[in-house]
Formats: sequence, structure tokens, C-alpha cells
Amino acid sequence: MSDISIYEITVIQVIKNLEHLKRFIDKGKSFAESKKVDMDVLLNSRLAPDQYNFIRQIQLACDTAKLGAARLTGKQFQTHDDQEKTLSEIIGRIDSVVGILKGLKPEDYKEASDIKISLPRWEGKSLTGKEYALHHMIPNFFFHIVTAYDILRHNGVELGKKDYLGDFPFKS
Repeated sequence: MSDISIYEITVIQVIKNLEHLKRFIDKGKSFAESKKVDMDVLLNSRLAPDQYNFIRQIQLACDTAKLGAARLTGKQFQTHDDQEKTLSEIIGRIDSVVGILKGLKPEDYKEASDIKISLPRWEGKSLTGKEYALHHMIPNFFFHIVTAYDILRHNGVELGKKDYLGDFPFKS
């Protein structure tokens, strides 16, 4: 078995899961319509009083994906101003980030494993690109994806593990 590349785990998997997130949102929209619930209720729901709401979870998942790609490749991408309030705006945010990621190629990541990444909150400490991807970016991305999923589930949207995992690239 060959090694998995940083590109595969930070671009291919992230795109796949942002697309899953859009399916969660579609199920949330159908749920809201069928139950006569204002979609804004779902968009602004949270699991705990001190936790971010659904919209902010989406923004943070998107930022983690986009900023992670920028840090690992040295590229700069458009910023988002975190002003999304509606369903169409949040889907637009996801689509924008997916578009950015689809524009990246494996060769953009050829130096990613060994670059030094430091964030201001790390107080002068750093990680290699590989460590950053494995210990920060990927876990943080999935934290926000699963929290968004859980917010919808908590509110009664019928989502299951298959929705979360999505389709597999099975071979015959």
C-alpha cells in the first residue's frame, strides 16, 4: 500500500466531506419544509449555550479547509467575511471553498510535508506541514463537520452514519 499524500487528505477528503455537508443541509431544508419549521431555526441552532451555531460551524469548517490549503501550499485565497445568514449564502460559502480546493493539484503540495507552520496562538511554536495536517487541520475540520451534523440530528433531521460517511469507492 502506498502512502497517502497530504493532498489526498487535505483536498480530496475535504471536498468529499464539504459535499456531504451540502447533503446534510438539503435534508435539513426538507425537514424544515415538511415540519413547517423556519430554516433560520436550524441555521442558528447550537448544541450548547457556549458553542457556535450551525452557520458558524459551517464557516469554520470552510475556513479550516481553505486556510489549511493556503498554509500547506503557500497560496493565497479570497477571504470570506463571515456574514452568511441564509441557506443560500451558506451553500455559496461551501461552493466557493470547494471551487478553491478543486483548483489545487497534487504538485502544489510537493513541499507541504516539511514546511514550518506557526500560528499566533501557538506562541512561537511550530509544526511541520505533515504534523499540521494530521494534528490540527484535519481534526479541526472534522470537528466542525460533525458538530454541524449533530446540530441537525439534535433538531430532528433524519441523518445517519451513511449520510456522514457517504459513498465508498468500492471495487468489484
